[in-house]
Amino acid sequence: PHSGRGVRTRFSDDLVWLPYVVDQYVNVTGDAALLEEYAPFITMRALAPDEHEIYELPTVTHEHGSIYEHCRRALRRACTTGPHGLPLIGTGDWNDGMSRVGAEGRGESVWLAWFLIRTLRSFAVHADARQDVAEAAFMREWADRYAAAVEEHGWDGAWYRRAYYDNGNPIGSASSDECKIDSIAQSWSVISGAAPEERQAQAMASFDEQLVREDARLIVLLTPPFDGTADDPGYIRGYLPGVRENGGQYTHAALWAVLATAMRGEADRAFELFQMLNPLTHGATPDGVAQYKVEPYVVAADVYTSPSHLGRGGWTWYTGSASWMYRVGIESLLGFTKRGDQLTLTPRVPTGWASFQLTYRFGTATYRIDVREPSQLQAHGMRVVVDGNDASDDVIHLVDDGRVHDVLIQPKAGVLA
Repeated sequence: PHSGRGVRTRFSDDLVWLPYVVDQYVNVTGDAALLEEYAPFITMRALAPDEHEIYELPTVTHEHGSIYEHCRRALRRACTTGPHGLPLIGTGDWNDGMSRVGAEGRGESVWLAWFLIRTLRSFAVHADARQDVAEAAFMREWADRYAAAVEEHGWDGAWYRRAYYDNGNPIGSASSDECKIDSIAQSWSVISGAAPEERQAQAMASFDEQLVREDARLIVLLTPPFDGTADDPGYIRGYLPGVRENGGQYTHAALWAVLATAMRGEADRAFELFQMLNPLTHGATPDGVAQYKVEPYVVAADVYTSPSHLGRGGWTWYTGSASWMYRVGIESLLGFTKRGDQLTLTPRVPTGWASFQLTYRFGTATYRIDVREPSQLQAHGMRVVVDGNDASDDVIHLVDDGRVHDVLIQPKAGVLA
C-alpha cells in the first residue's frame, strides 16, 4: 500500500520484500506462528497497454490466506525471466528511478536476481518446515536458475552488471557510456551468498576503487551519472548528475556495501566506510556543517556528489537508511545475532578496539555485556561468562526474569583477569 492514494501496480522487487522481511522476522524472533496468521487479499484492475503504473485504491477481497500463502504467491509472481534468464525489471526495481529500463517488458535486473536468490533460498527453509516439498523445490530451482544466469550474463569482467535495457544493452558495464558500475550489484553478490568467492572479491575491489570517494568521504551509488546516453533509463535522469540516485550517495545502498564488506571479514575497512556514512562525522566542524547543511544527528537519504554541491545532504529523517544503519552497526559490526531466546556476538570491529560494551533488554531482564579484545575472538575462540558461569556453547541463553545479568566475552587465549 502507498498512502491513501491506493497502490501502484508496478511490481518486481516490491513483491520480494514481503517474504524477505517475514523471513528476517521469523529468524530473529523464532516465532514461526506469524506464517500462520491470516490476512485478506486485495485486488485492482490490470494495467492498460499504454500504462506503466497507476495509483488507485484497491479493493479488499473475500479471499484470505496465511502470511505464508501471501509470501508464496508473491515469490511465484516475482519469478520471471527475460532474454538472459534474469528477472524482469519492469518499470524499476529497488531503484525506482530506472523506470523505463524495462518498460516494454524485456529489460532485466541483475540486482533483483541476487535479491531473489537470497529470498527464495531462505524461504525454502520455511516451506520445508511445513512439508511443502513441491514449493521448496520450486524456490530452490529458480534460485539456482538465477545464479547460473547471473554468472553467465551478469559478470562484466571485473564487476557485475546492473541490468539490461529492453533493447538488450547493458547497464553497469565497462562498455556503457554512463553508469559503468553500480554499487548494489556488487554488494548483493556478497549478501546473497551466491557469487563465487573470487568474483565477490573482485566485485567489491572494483566497488572500493570506483565508488568510494575518499576525498569527500562519500560512497557513490553509481558512476558516471546518467546525463545524455541514447538509452533512456527513466526518471533517474531527471536528477542533475551527482544528485540523489543519479550518481550521488544513496545511503540505503551505501550501507549494503558496508554490510558486504563486513561479511567478507574486512572489519577495519567496514568501520571506515560506516564512519563515512555517520552523520555526526559530517557535522563535526563548522566547515563540515556549512558543507553538509542538514541535521547532523539523523540519517540523510542522500548526499550529493555534484561539484557545485559536493557533500551536501538531502532528504533527512529517512527511515529506510536509518534502520539499515542501525542493523549494520549492531549486527554486522558489533556482531549481535539473536535467534529466538539465544544471543551470540561475533564482532567485526577495528583491530585497535580494546573493548566495547552494550546493554540489551530482553523483556523485563537486562543484559550488560562487556566484550574484550573483540578483534581476537575469531582467531582464538571466545569465552562467554554469564553471571560468573562459563557458557559451554558460547551462547547467551536469554531469560525474561526481571534480573540484571552481567556477561563477559573475551578470547580463550590470553584470558584477561
